[in-house]
Amino acid sequence: MDGLERTYKLHTLLSRHRQPLSQARLCQELDCSRATLHRLIERLRDFYGAPILNRRGRGYLYDTRQSFELPGLWFSADELQAILAVQHILDELEPGIFAEHLAPLRERLESLLHKAAPGFDGERLAHSLSLQPAFRRRYAGNPTHFATLVAACVERQRVFIRYHGRGRNQTSEREISPCRLLHYRDNWYLDAWCHRENAPRRFSIDRIQHAERLDRPADIPPEARDDAGQAAYGIFAGPARHTAILRFSAERARWVADESWHPEQQNQWLPDGRYELRFPYADPRELIGDILRHGHHVEVIAPDSLRHEVTQEISRMARTYSGFETNEAHTETK
Repeated sequence: MDGLERTYKLHTLLSRHRQPLSQARLCQELDCSRATLHRLIERLRDFYGAPILNRRGRGYLYDTRQSFELPGLWFSADELQAILAVQHILDELEPGIFAEHLAPLRERLESLLHKAAPGFDGERLAHSLSLQPAFRRRYAGNPTHFATLVAACVERQRVFIRYHGRGRNQTSEREISPCRLLHYRDNWYLDAWCHRENAPRRFSIDRIQHAERLDRPADIPPEARDDAGQAAYGIFAGPARHTAILRFSAERARWVADESWHPEQQNQWLPDGRYELRFPYADPRELIGDILRHGHHVEVIAPDSLRHEVTQEISRMARTYSGFETNEAHTETK
């Protein structure tokens, strides 16, 4: 326990007890010597102005005629380092988005930590954490747009956006009522009610070129407020219309059995060691990619439409690599 933490704990003990606490009791609670206890009492009384009374022969207590609270937020050295670690993780996950808003807090926390733990090394803390997000898109949007959307979601305000969609490669302008922000596979999305389309839409935040809060309250129909858009598999929102049934080889099952593909998934081990997984989905595009990454270790059992689409994609892949075996055999004969 460091000095800052002991100071806070001493304040807590004196605040909770109306009767004097003996030196022996305080030393035991704070796990410190009598000399250390006297230094803590002096710091609390002289530096922070705590109204500590000394009942000789009985112990210490607060003068209840005076109101006293420690100023600001108080954390132990371990808690401060944990908070800074979380900030570092945010910086690594989304560089630029949170930097401007978190910088003042980071400076204050580091200042407190240097006082609580003089040997604190910020660079060592950063090097102690390693994040390797997979398939992350580089955030190319304006960081202020993210803050605008967060505020609009919380305060339920409409937003005017200019949006460039990857699918159609077109830019559009529309007025939306934000519902919620979604962080999925290292990317940020916005669920909103689009007043131009009069329908719920999901926008990739890094494709929002302009975002401006409007002085009008959000108007979100009940069907857009709930989480019905999350019922299906993956990022494609909408009600689930199909149930995928996948069977994994006994070898791959050791990994897949510990994965969560969907909150409502059902699974079972088969007698031969294979693993069967069932879950709802609506749009097969993302699901097909996740199936193919397991190669021959997975088989689509149902529905027939998904099995057919996976088969078609495998055929297209085979045509792409159709000349590979011939070229390899030709190389070996040389």
